[in-house]
Amino acid sequence: MFFYLSKIFWFFIQPLNFAIFLLLAGLLAATIGRRRLAATGSALAFLVLALSAWTSLGALMLHPLEERFPRPPLPAKVDGIVVLGGGFEGAINLARGGYELNAGGDRMVEAAVLAKRFPEAKVVVSGGSGELVLDGEGDATTAPRLLGALGVAPERLILENKSRNTYENAVFTRALVTPKPGETWLLVTSAFHMPRAKALFDKAGFSTIPWPVDYRTSGKEGIGLFRDNPADSLQSTTTATREWIGLFAYWLSGRIDRPLPAPGG
Repeated sequence: MFFYLSKIFWFFIQPLNFAIFLLLAGLLAATIGRRRLAATGSALAFLVLALSAWTSLGALMLHPLEERFPRPPLPAKVDGIVVLGGGFEGAINLARGGYELNAGGDRMVEAAVLAKRFPEAKVVVSGGSGELVLDGEGDATTAPRLLGALGVAPERLILENKSRNTYENAVFTRALVTPKPGETWLLVTSAFHMPRAKALFDKAGFSTIPWPVDYRTSGKEGIGLFRDNPADSLQSTTTATREWIGLFAYWLSGRIDRPLPAPGG
């Protein structure tokens, strides 16, 4: 139920859709003669779009998430690497049978780099299809094609292809891997996503070393207008909004212990 409710809520609240619904509400209000309400809806829609696409709001929201878990020195020995899904274009790969990457593709590339650096380590890819309506191939299904092409032997791969969100990533991976005391596992995901992912893996009893990748900010953007092109700024705001909402939803539901997890708990 949590999965379905989160998907429905996000459909309405993501910045672009939220602005569209505000405009529709304004148009509806105008047709019934509620001019003040129509003007308010239109103004709010403009404000949401302008802040999301023309300002550095998205980068400023992402920055504290990306800085929360700095990348540590690599340990001398690594027993396993867990890479979370979210790096592939699932619908395209389902149709074409390839391994097209999206903006989060650094996750898979870094997993291949780490696999080469630690040739004895197992590589776990956790990620089924998290789409509610659209058809798409899960990342754990696509990953062997890319990782194999990059030289990762198939016998090193452990594929968890049932999870639909980060909570299920943690729980299903823990059950599949059953890590032993004293083992060292790296957790690879996007830097902005690491606070939520690390907290969920800790809660599931799977101790990992965070290895963030896929940084979306330089950390030097500052407050301002037109710091990036509007499409990228809108995407950053959308990504940041989703992650902050996810953190608070998981905290309120008891799935993580703090609304903004930090190293050490």
